[in-house]
Amino acid sequence: MESKLLTVVVLMAILMAEGVTSWTGEIHGRVVCDVCADSSIGPEDHVLAGAEVAVLCITKSGEVLNYQAFTNSNGIYTVAETMPESERWDACLARPISSFHNHCTHLGDGSTGVKFSYEHPSGYSHAVRPFVYRPVKAPVYCI
Repeated sequence: MESKLLTVVVLMAILMAEGVTSWTGEIHGRVVCDVCADSSIGPEDHVLAGAEVAVLCITKSGEVLNYQAFTNSNGIYTVAETMPESERWDACLARPISSFHNHCTHLGDGSTGVKFSYEHPSGYSHAVRPFVYRPVKAPVYCI
């Protein structure tokens, strides 16, 4: 334990001595089941826990970073990274990969992916609009 702490302290001292400033970014969003497939989120709809989302980002230096995230029990996924300011995210693409829900497995209209520029300063978060899955067949009460 002490050797890990010493390693962290030494690493931080080296980075600070070289004048490297760090940058932290975060991307988050929700995945929802549109039960009635009516393109509006209502009381019959619910979040999808365990849905998979991919986030692809290009840094200012041109490096491509690929992240994989799964939604929590509130249907929210989060991707976060800390890196040197010179290497920060420039542009990203978030896209749904799969829903593991038994009935809500078809992507809704406009849920194929979202491209965006990441222009936030360190410590801020970018919210992506919700990704929507629909059931193969809407329940009778929706008609």
